[in-house]
Amino acid sequence: MARKTRFIFITGGVLSSLGKGLAAASLGAVLKARGLAVTIQKLDPYLNIDPGTLNPFQHGEVFVTDDGVESDLDLGHYERYLDLSLSRINTTTAGRIYESVLNRERRGEYGGGTVQVIPHITDEIKRSILSIGQGEDAPDVALVEIGGTVGDIEGLPFLEAIRQLRAELGRDNCLNIHLSYVPYISAAGEYKTKPTQHSTKALLSIGIQPDIILCRCEKPLPVELKNKIALFCNVDKDAVFTSVDVKNIYEVPLKFYEEGLDIKVAMLLQLPARHADLSGWRKLMSDFEESSKRSITIAIIGKYVELKESYKSLHEALVHAGTANLTTLNLRYVNAEEITPDNVDTLLKGCQGILVPGGFGYRGVEGKIEAIRFAREKRIPFFGICLGMQCAVIEFARHVAGLAHANSQEFSQQNDQNVIHLMTEWYDYRKKNIEVRDENSALGGTLRLGAYPCHLRPGTLADKAYKQADIFERHRHRFEFNNMFRDILTEKGLVISGTSPDDVLVEIVELADHPWFLGCQFHPEFKSRPMRPHPLFNAFVKASIQCGYSVSESS
Repeated sequence: MARKTRFIFITGGVLSSLGKGLAAASLGAVLKARGLAVTIQKLDPYLNIDPGTLNPFQHGEVFVTDDGVESDLDLGHYERYLDLSLSRINTTTAGRIYESVLNRERRGEYGGGTVQVIPHITDEIKRSILSIGQGEDAPDVALVEIGGTVGDIEGLPFLEAIRQLRAELGRDNCLNIHLSYVPYISAAGEYKTKPTQHSTKALLSIGIQPDIILCRCEKPLPVELKNKIALFCNVDKDAVFTSVDVKNIYEVPLKFYEEGLDIKVAMLLQLPARHADLSGWRKLMSDFEESSKRSITIAIIGKYVELKESYKSLHEALVHAGTANLTTLNLRYVNAEEITPDNVDTLLKGCQGILVPGGFGYRGVEGKIEAIRFAREKRIPFFGICLGMQCAVIEFARHVAGLAHANSQEFSQQNDQNVIHLMTEWYDYRKKNIEVRDENSALGGTLRLGAYPCHLRPGTLADKAYKQADIFERHRHRFEFNNMFRDILTEKGLVISGTSPDDVLVEIVELADHPWFLGCQFHPEFKSRPMRPHPLFNAFVKASIQCGYSVSESS
């Protein structure tokens, strides 16, 4: 018999970037620790079909799921905190909702009727929400985060949809949590609750009464302020909680538990009264504390370094691996555009590891190649991801294999030494067919997206890290290793340690005569977890720690 799913809707007020995604994920983690089956969904009101073509400076990282969906970075928080593998049904946008409705209209499914926001758009939103609570494996609880801020015009259909759902499913099956900002005015020496009152009033004006108010603030609020918010926002006195600033984002589930947020949620939704086992989260925090006793420096060579959200999963994967090795990683973000042969030694001096992440476009590529050459020649542990791997192949081809004009077809169209190129035909293991691409395909249509199989060569760094012969990893890239140069490069010492099962697509390259040098075509950061770091990140950090010891001993 399928479970009856309860829905928790999470809205945000006053301003953006309050951490709704972290709050939703943290609450879900505590509910999961109570033995409940939990899932989660993000509804984004922007009109893009997905964030895949958005500039990282505008929207941060693009997170990719196993089934190849390009999604908001909050799905990364969800997967890390809940240790789940999410899919297409766990994320949608206003663009996808409107596209679906308009496609229905073109097919004549509305019988010639006028297509309107209510009921057609709101009904489509409701279908999307209800899809995560259906089937034999339906969860006990489904958390649904509404992106944006209350008052945004594009978010109104989503708020109307959850208002209707509460009426349709019943109050015992739906819960509204409103995350609001409570600013501290240092000149006055006090917190101000008026923004939260106004934000709640905006929700009330469209028919949504919050059941719980979560106050984003610098420090815990005194009881009298919580009571004031409860009085003027029309919620129970024990339904006002704080979401305080923390040094470490993985503290948040423990903070929510200490405040009793999960107990209030369980009472309102009539969930089983089980004890929450948070021993894993407590050990994680203990390991973080222990990690502070030693540190190493890892350089991250990118072109979006001014906005760390652009590399959110990468940052967290490194933190996970550092904590697992009881070492704090000082992450030095270096702008690839600033690196030259003359200053690379200065910019990367003192680094025990060098990582070049993924990206698109030529800007900064030569700086990345220079950093990779520095890592190879100075024998510093190197990890290249996606474009980072491609740059490693280009660097090796130029400076070891003697292909002076080696490049990628992405940057150099007419070049007979493009060691990276657009592969126009290959077998798609997910679709079970021959995939055909060309440069005239739609921008997103030329990408290889989602989880694909990879077979590892025994005895290699990759094989030692994974400890298994076959793996599945998530991809988000357009260009591939050019097999025309496979023999030339391997004869000079490049090790191809991971390929597709049919040995056509090169997935991982290494150097054998180096402490640790590895590049992978996929994005392993998407599958790292705080209590289960990704094998490649773990191996890279271990090698960097060892390099740090060597540097210390030699100095």
